[in-house]
Amino acid sequence: MEQRVVLVTGGSSGIGKSIGIYLKSKGFKVYGTTRQVGKYPNFTDFDLLELDVRNPESIAPAISKLMAKEGRLDVLVNNAGIGITGPIEETPHSEILNAFDTNFNGPLHMAKAVLPHMRHRKNGLIINITSIAGYMGLPYRGLYSASKGALELVTEALRMEVKGFGVKVTNLAPGDFATNIASGRYHAPILEDSPYKESYGDTLKMMNEHVDSGQDPMLVAQMVFKIINTKNPKVHYKVGEFLQKFSLFLKKILPDKVYEKLLMNHYKL
Repeated sequence: MEQRVVLVTGGSSGIGKSIGIYLKSKGFKVYGTTRQVGKYPNFTDFDLLELDVRNPESIAPAISKLMAKEGRLDVLVNNAGIGITGPIEETPHSEILNAFDTNFNGPLHMAKAVLPHMRHRKNGLIINITSIAGYMGLPYRGLYSASKGALELVTEALRMEVKGFGVKVTNLAPGDFATNIASGRYHAPILEDSPYKESYGDTLKMMNEHVDSGQDPMLVAQMVFKIINTKNPKVHYKVGEFLQKFSLFLKKILPDKVYEKLLMNHYKL
């Protein structure tokens, strides 16, 4: 049996790096992507390709290089993403566009680039890494929630469109995991004269604590491995702490205003 080839976007750190390391240990040929390969001269965990998911002109040569070398791509893990926090009213629109460009447009650009190859072989799997936050509008994380929620929905449509070609598509939504996402996240500044100063400041501190105390990202990698080895993957998967996943169940069964009250109490709003 030929070695299966996996491409993980945002593979140089965090969840993406954990996914790549774990899959390589399981016998996969792994490629990761990063915007600047030169920043990682000592990276030896797996091969890195220079690629910016926001720019289709950088994606095409990277995919061509991979295909010329391997002749196949079995799995795309759309992991690259960025965080964004802040009051919606005070967040610069340029930062909103950048978040959607990375978290929503990026995975679409990648899917468009690999689908012709997967369709030709009548085989392939695309796993979109979304977020449990994408299932609910969270205060001061609403823009992040929206970008991940949009990816969840478009994945539902895409998997139906390509199923007849032998290509499978699914979502994997992690909760809070201990990664460097907080350091790379865009934080709208806490303005001294802002009406949101106190509540946003307290919420931002809480969010950072959740990431710092998050679970091991290898749990996400193990779930990716499980999905790859599932004959008919489900539409949605979640991985995270019990309470984070339970909150999604509560959202389904509780009246909207009751659930909203629970969130506001949690964030002390």
